[in-house]
Amino acid sequence: AFTCGLALQQDFDWLVNLPKEKVLKKSNNAEIVFEEQDFDGFLNKLKEYPDIEYLGEVLEHSWGQRVIRFYDLDGHIIEVGEDMKMVIKRFLASGMNMEEIAVKMDASVEDLMKLLNH
Repeated sequence: AFTCGLALQQDFDWLVNLPKEKVLKKSNNAEIVFEEQDFDGFLNKLKEYPDIEYLGEVLEHSWGQRVIRFYDLDGHIIEVGEDMKMVIKRFLASGMNMEEIAVKMDASVEDLMKLLNH
């Protein structure tokens, strides 16, 4: 992981919940990950491209972040996830308090507050 937010991962079949053989069938076995503040808006934009090959439906991780994965035209796996600050805001809007969110996200209230205020 780099300080700019870039992370490199090898042997990531466990992360995308796919058999290793399925990942390796594509021309490249790398995943590029982006975060999106308007995740629902991004999902709506994807609907404009019916030929996109998805790796399953929208997935919500145990910590609450929603992600979608698909292949780009060259066979690279692209993951777009909900911005973590937006995950916290979504939980707050649902009525959860910071202590409940900290338990859900397995993070300290202090770290979550730093993220919100950054």
